[in-house]
Amino acid sequence: MNVPCPCGSGLSHDVCCGLYHAGPLYLHAPTAEALMRSRYSAFALDLIDYLLATWHPSTRPSRLDANEPGLKWLGLQVRRHTIVDADHAMIEFVARNKLAGRAQRLHEISRFVREDGRWFYTNGHSR
Repeated sequence: MNVPCPCGSGLSHDVCCGLYHAGPLYLHAPTAEALMRSRYSAFALDLIDYLLATWHPSTRPSRLDANEPGLKWLGLQVRRHTIVDADHAMIEFVARNKLAGRAQRLHEISRFVREDGRWFYTNGHSR
């Protein structure tokens, strides 16, 4: 998939979030921010299995529905990446989308944990 990465890095999907969506680095984003960006891209690309696999088992829902028909993800802005310690991080971001001609934004502070070398999304709260 040699197209621009949805996360807005300016790189192609193949050499950005695509590295973690499939192949030898599948599920192994090296930082919490890389995981968060790959999760945003997974939302944009409707990669439900990836979203569930990168959600910590203690907070993961049993299932996740696909995007609503017509939902278009427009962009991601990472506002802050806070490293709490070697295995915990928080990321503040704004994700924009459009549904039925109406623009929306999600402003969230998300928490991440690393276990056995893998980063997981745990939870977040909207601002």
